[in-house]
Amino acid sequence: QVQLVESGGGLVQAGDSLRLTCTVSGQIPSTFAMGWFRQVPGKERAFVAAISWSSGDTLYGRSLKGRFTVSRDNAKNTVYLQVNNVAPEDTAVYSCAADSLSTYLSVFAINYDSWGQGTQVTVSS
Repeated sequence: QVQLVESGGGLVQAGDSLRLTCTVSGQIPSTFAMGWFRQVPGKERAFVAAISWSSGDTLYGRSLKGRFTVSRDNAKNTVYLQVNNVAPEDTAVYSCAADSLSTYLSVFAINYDSWGQGTQVTVSS
């Protein structure tokens, strides 16, 4: 398994932009996909975006494409989530996850076998 560490969360104002970073360590397999999820208290974890480590193909959650951009830097073993024009409803704990068994981009958390500890994003209005 790989180890994942998120950073970049914090308190931001509505309309701002922020970039979350997920640093990957350990042995990265050839079949590898990374995802971002977010969760608010009392609700299920929601899919935000995913990216293929090898091809760079991306997938976004419904209605999120446009403000959210996922990217990766293979040389730095890092995945990013850029969020533009943040809104109060973006407040959540954001977690990155790795699917080390497939390059298929899944929206289901159950398909990801490694998780970071999460980073809190709070958007003030």
